[in-house]
Amino acid sequence: MSVGSGGGEDKPMGEMNTTPLIDVMLVLLIMFIITIPIQTHATKLDLPPPTNLPNDIKPDFNQVNIDFLNTIYWNDQEVTLEQLNTYLTQVGQIQPAESQPELRLKPDQLARYEVVNKVMAMAQQAGIQKMGFVGNEAYA
Repeated sequence: MSVGSGGGEDKPMGEMNTTPLIDVMLVLLIMFIITIPIQTHATKLDLPPPTNLPNDIKPDFNQVNIDFLNTIYWNDQEVTLEQLNTYLTQVGQIQPAESQPELRLKPDQLARYEVVNKVMAMAQQAGIQKMGFVGNEAYA
């Protein structure tokens, strides 16, 4: 708002009064925010009805354990590195690769890294496609 300097000067104002414009814009903004519906990111899925039949299908897997004495176990049977290489090669030759059983590696916390590294390298060279580590939550 512009107030004259006391004389009788009748100069036209060169500034626009923006207060009513800001008030109208704020009211419109609030109205738009209120009227916009809350977006829900839900996807409708038609799921089959539940059955009470027990699921006896278990995934195929082979487990390799390495204990604190660096002894290697294939499915709870003690094996040497040569025997393990033979087993891994047999599993790696299964085609297609999607049908290979999963290899689960569970090294003990005190197992030497060299032994674990050899087992992982042998699995990679044998062509194992599915490999996972088991028991890592014990080291957290």
